[in-house]
Amino acid sequence: MGEDRRLRAVVALARGMAAAHTPQESWRAAADGACRALSGSFAALSVWERERGLLRVLVNVGNRAPDEEEFPEDETYPVHQFPEIAEFLHERWLEGGEPNAWVETAAGPVADRRRGGYCHQRVAALRRRGRGCCVVAPIVLNGRAWGELYVARPAGEPVFHGDDAAFATVLASVVAAGIAQSERLEEARRLAFTDSLTGLGNRRAVDLRLDEAMEAHRRDGTVISLVVCDLNGLKKVNDSYGHAVGDQVLERFGSVLSRCAAELPHVLAARLGGDEFCLLAVGPSADEVVRVAGDLCARARELEPGDGVACGVASTGDPIGPLRSARRLFRLADAAQYRAKAAGSIEPVVAGREGDDGEDPVVRLADRPPAPVDPAHPGDRRRIRGRRS
Repeated sequence: MGEDRRLRAVVALARGMAAAHTPQESWRAAADGACRALSGSFAALSVWERERGLLRVLVNVGNRAPDEEEFPEDETYPVHQFPEIAEFLHERWLEGGEPNAWVETAAGPVADRRRGGYCHQRVAALRRRGRGCCVVAPIVLNGRAWGELYVARPAGEPVFHGDDAAFATVLASVVAAGIAQSERLEEARRLAFTDSLTGLGNRRAVDLRLDEAMEAHRRDGTVISLVVCDLNGLKKVNDSYGHAVGDQVLERFGSVLSRCAAELPHVLAARLGGDEFCLLAVGPSADEVVRVAGDLCARARELEPGDGVACGVASTGDPIGPLRSARRLFRLADAAQYRAKAAGSIEPVVAGREGDDGEDPVVRLADRPPAPVDPAHPGDRRRIRGRRS
């Protein structure tokens, strides 16, 4: 019966992680599943941040102490304070297989010291938080130490024993497989919304963010601003220096765009395709966005080779009329950008300002009443039909 229960617990843990949609959900499913499987009262999942020499807690579940948050922002522990995990963090297990879990108790050393050395910090933490014992399972991912799974029981409950440690080692392997799958899915999601050349968002990312922004705008009038810009002279660069240099110009402009996006909160920098880029700002005022667009134009003029950028701005903070669809905001920003390119402007052109009534040029053309047709001039009929088709 005990083996059946543990098998069901392993299956439940794997299914919980497989059903997660975000890394945080995956971490919580791992810790919660392990806690249930080992009949613990508390569990935590931590990752080894090699560059910082720290174990960073990703999630705490179960009966948390007052100083333990579910998803802590910066709960970290220096690795050097935990000599019992130094062996697996330095990957010395590779000669003899992956490391096993071990047990620590609030009373101090356990009988079987082959599973780890006495750790004063862990024992002190157990006592401070009213816990009687814990089992620590190293997590190994792709042949490297990734972090640890920690499950505890309160004081007065049965102490973990050797079979629990062996089972925790199995659970850690299941968690490692789930984390690997989660990381692959997260990478796939990232690639789906990222431009491969510049590392900026792509058109799919812009459309998704704009749909969310439209909901906020309809709900509470949140200001949405779109900056559309087109690199001038990229074809000339490609023809004169080759596409490799043209790609370098695109990458460098992507860096400039990202730098300018950082001047405002809640801004997405993206490459729409080819030589067309955009900034999508949700929240900042129209004036703030226009200022950043002006800075973008100035920085773009410094890029060589190239001829700067044509930039158009459309914002619900300007008199552009009601915004019933995301497509209309794109049309307005595009139209402003085309005017900037046609005029050779070194500054952004802003829809709704300086005499521009902000009306959607496509809608304006479609709503214009047809010109009178003289039956004696069939050529006029052909011209008008061609214009309106």
